[in-house]
Amino acid sequence: QVGLVESGGGSVRAGDSLRLACTTSGRTFESDTNGWFRQAPGKEREFLAAHIWAYGTQAVANSVKGRFAISTDRSNTVYLQMMNLKPEDTAVYYCAAGPRTLVKDATDKTKYTFWGRGTQVTVSS
Repeated sequence: QVGLVESGGGSVRAGDSLRLACTTSGRTFESDTNGWFRQAPGKEREFLAAHIWAYGTQAVANSVKGRFAISTDRSNTVYLQMMNLKPEDTAVYYCAAGPRTLVKDATDKTKYTFWGRGTQVTVSS
């Protein structure tokens, strides 16, 4: 069973930075893709970034490119670095894992099988 735990959320001011972390336990071929999503109240869950471990490829949504970046380390942790945060970035941020996929498909939330509980990010003006 794959388990995902997010950490690093919190309340910050506009212009601040935050780094979210996602640790994946029980990684198998079913969790070879890690993605970051967010969901604001009343809105759809939105793709932010993804990392496909087998290929070492990554994708970042155009809406946050230049402010958000995804990275990994040898401990199997996936990070979402967020810079120059804005009030509209306020949302619950989720880590997800799914089978190995192509970068073009990694933006699709239906490709992901496992989800963390989410971590709240609140940005005040």
